[in-house]
Amino acid sequence: MDIMRVTVDDRSAVEEVVHLGEAVDKVDSPWVYPETVASVNGWLVHGWDGDPPELFVLRSGGRVVAAGEVGFSSYDNPDLAWLSVRVHPDHRRQGHGTRLFAALSDRATQMGRTSFGTGAWESAAARGFAEQAGYRFVLSEMHRRLDVDDVPDGFSDLVDRCRREEAAAYEFLTMSGPVPEDLAEPMTVLWAAINDAPLDDLEMEPEVFPIERIRAYEHSQTSRGRRLHRVIARHRETGELAGHTIVAIEAERPHFGNQHDTSVVRAHRGNRLGITLKGLLLSYLREVEPQVRTFDTWNAESNDYMIAINDAMGFRVMGRALDFQKKGSAPA
Repeated sequence: MDIMRVTVDDRSAVEEVVHLGEAVDKVDSPWVYPETVASVNGWLVHGWDGDPPELFVLRSGGRVVAAGEVGFSSYDNPDLAWLSVRVHPDHRRQGHGTRLFAALSDRATQMGRTSFGTGAWESAAARGFAEQAGYRFVLSEMHRRLDVDDVPDGFSDLVDRCRREEAAAYEFLTMSGPVPEDLAEPMTVLWAAINDAPLDDLEMEPEVFPIERIRAYEHSQTSRGRRLHRVIARHRETGELAGHTIVAIEAERPHFGNQHDTSVVRAHRGNRLGITLKGLLLSYLREVEPQVRTFDTWNAESNDYMIAINDAMGFRVMGRALDFQKKGSAPA
């Protein structure tokens, strides 16, 4: 068995990783949209916001039977790394996942990381794997999907009423692509509001969002073929940015999108901004991306406020993922 790192220059290895992912998704999460060669390449070059992960594969008999990543941020949480492993269904329970996971852990330790997170779709096998590796369960996340044709009757009226009444003190800006320069600095505060989202027992420092990171996120998403659309709430009297929501539409699959951030600054909560923002973005998407049929979102299972909004919109639960964490020791 051989473990090797995969880069964007190794097209054949990237293709093998894509085929592996298709086989894994078919068994573990048949509802997800599988990765493509283009999406994996974009991920390896750009990552989420300019910090691409390191991708490794394990071969047995000349065939890729497992793949895994080491993910990290250069902006915050310098001790934390996220590890993930996927094993082909035909090659499980043969020690491949354990061996690759150990190699990923060693690599993260070499990078100076001393706190490790991992996650998987809920199953007894996933929980057992994590616990055997010394990880403890810290967070449950829910994956939901909205079919835009199944939004409940009356939701639009609810959004209009919230906008007129509770959110009357705010104006709402709709836009596509990068935020304009005059909003860039205020966006650093707005993005940081996501730190109030529940993490349950996951231990990590608050994330920071300098302008450079926001621009790196926009560049990374655009370079990966994602079209960004957003709505921003701005307080009329003070001009403060109070909340925002973002959806990214895939160029490869223009019928499908992913919900990225939705957050409201603490001082402006209690004004129904969350549901107003998401409702207005849905209307905006119907205007600028009329071909979109579905988009997905993720929330901590304990995030009752956001889940209530998603339920009102008609999102349905697709699956539950479990996150685990382990504290290591500093490298010698």
